[in-house]
This record gives sequence, C-alpha cells and structure tokens, in this order.
Amino acid sequence: ASPPRHDPVTAALLAKARPTSGIAAGAADRAQVTVTRQAGRSAFGTAVVRAEAREGAYPEGWLFVARHEPAGWRVALEGEPGFAALAGSAAVLTAPERRVLGTSEPTVLYAGGDYRTGMRLPYAVGQSWTMTGGPHGWAGTDTPYSSIDLAGGDGRVLAARGGLAYTMCSSGRGWIRVIHDRGYSTDYYHLVGNISANGLSVGEGAFLGYQGTDVSCGGSASGPHVHFGLRQNGAYVPISQHNLGKWVIQPGAAAYQGSALHGSTRVYAGGALYNYGALGLTQGVVDANGGGTVNKRSGPGTGYGIVGSVADGATVSIACSAYGTSHTGRWGTTNLWNKLTDGTWISDAFQWTGVNGAVNGLC
Repeated sequence: ASPPRHDPVTAALLAKARPTSGIAAGAADRAQVTVTRQAGRSAFGTAVVRAEAREGAYPEGWLFVARHEPAGWRVALEGEPGFAALAGSAAVLTAPERRVLGTSEPTVLYAGGDYRTGMRLPYAVGQSWTMTGGPHGWAGTDTPYSSIDLAGGDGRVLAARGGLAYTMCSSGRGWIRVIHDRGYSTDYYHLVGNISANGLSVGEGAFLGYQGTDVSCGGSASGPHVHFGLRQNGAYVPISQHNLGKWVIQPGAAAYQGSALHGSTRVYAGGALYNYGALGLTQGVVDANGGGTVNKRSGPGTGYGIVGSVADGATVSIACSAYGTSHTGRWGTTNLWNKLTDGTWISDAFQWTGVNGAVNGLC
C-alpha cells in the first residue's frame, strides 16, 4: 500500500482534539501529521494540532497507527478503542511497542483509587527545582489539572520513569512523550536540545533534553522551564494526589496554585521540591500528620509493644498488611496496619501509599 494520505489521519486528529486547545479557527492549517514509519500495510507516527502562539495555549497530540484495508486507511489514535488492537498486530511497530501500545486499555480512565506512579520528579535525584506553576491544565486553565511547571537545578530534564520515548512535533524539537507501564505516560514540553526519539527505550532518569522556551508546536513560554503533564490511557488526567519524587501533588483554588506534600512537609507553588526519587509500588512515605515520628510496634495494633519509631517523611517498604486497632491520620480513618520488611508494624493511617488498602497483599 502507498503511504497513508494525511487526510484520514487529520480527520481523526481534528475529531479528537479538544476545543480548549484553541483550534476552532484554522484547525486544519495547524495540523501536523508525521508518518515516522511504514511497513507493509501499516503506518505509524504522530498527529499534532499546533497551538496558537499565545499564552495559555498548548498543542494537542497523539501517536497514531494506521492499517490499509480494502475500504482505505483505518486510523486510530492513542486512547481510542481501536488503537490497542491495531498496535498489537502492526508490523511497523517493534516487539516492545506492540507489548506496551497493544495492551488493551483499562475501562477506568482515571486512577480508580490507585495513585501510585513509581515516578521520580523529572530531574536528578538530590536536586531541588522550583515548582513555578502548581497543578494546571495541559493548556493552562483547562481541566483536568494534569500538569505542573518546574525550573532550576542543572536544567537537565530526565524521564520520570522508564518507557518508550517519542518526539511529538514534526520539527523534532520541544516535546517528548514517554509511554510507561500501568497505562501512564508523561509529557515534557518547552525542551531545548532534546533527544530524537521514535520508540526509543529509555530508563528512569534518562536524559530527554534541557528546560527551555521552545514552542515548536505553538503556545508561549515566559522563561526556561519544563511543562510536565501526566496522562493515563491516552488522555490527560488530574495530577492531584499522584506521587512524584515522593511528593503528593495537590491542587489549589485556581490553576497554577496548589502544593506538594512529603510526609507533613508542604511546599506551595513557587517553592522548591527536593527530588527524593521514585516511590516503589510497595512502599510508603511516613506521614505523622504534623508529628515528628510514628511508633513501630511488634504487631498490628496498639496492644503490641513499641519496638522503635520512624521519622516523618521516611520511606518504608511494606511486606504485607493486616487489620488491627483503628486510627485517624491525614488521609482518613483505617484499621489497616502495614508490616514492614524489617518485621515491625505501622498503622496505615500514618503512611501515604497511594491506595486505600493493602499495597502488597494481606499477611
């Protein structure tokens, strides 16, 4: 089959893009369809609608897979029901891509009560960058508030978690998307000196580019930073309550406000976030709810003896959980207790784990 004409991909693109991306006027003129690969009857690439060159405007973009059928080209974009089916059998994709992109999307779009990401903040562990903009929409004031702005440090923007990286803009500059496991993906915009990626496998902490002001896909930037967005199952999702670098992101009363919480330490927009690294999927961050320490006990309840304590903000690894005495912490009331890998126990009320329940099974 000959390469797919841009018309069917553009039609799918414009049907999917949101009105909040500012594409109502001249949408087709700002559509960028880039066929990065073709093999046999299938093709693959990026489909982007450039944003208007103004503050608060950001591009919309998706990976696409197309297959030539007797009636013409069948096209599916990320997040659409047919995308996984096409990707899973597309000869144009590598085996790792077919495994990741060809996985059937869960029926729950948002976190569904599980806010674990296994992600660090998108810069070096041990550095502190300024959260110049708290939770806001990918396009600014649009919802969901999927994004935060970060600046500072050595300026090197790194992958928050391992995955497959793609350059989104047809210019090859400015915007990188990394597709992770568990349905998540992350976007990094305004990059300068970014890598060239077309399904490149990257590990957590891999260099993606430098913070900058690039607007190759439209929009504007008042100063060097990275516009970092969280996606799940092919769409932007609220970044609120998700954990990045052992900070729980929380929204404010309006876009760009909000804060991040590490244990009992809260940093508001405009403050510095120290990157503690990724929180493991069976780990928790101790939250003494304003206290300095939490007691560790020999069993799941206050009837068991105290065998030590752990500091607010500490990372703990959880072996399993059981039910015991009930306690109330920042995140609510529970009778669940977590057995740590050192054999001691802490009430789940005084830990952030990302789920309302056992993170590593019951003992």
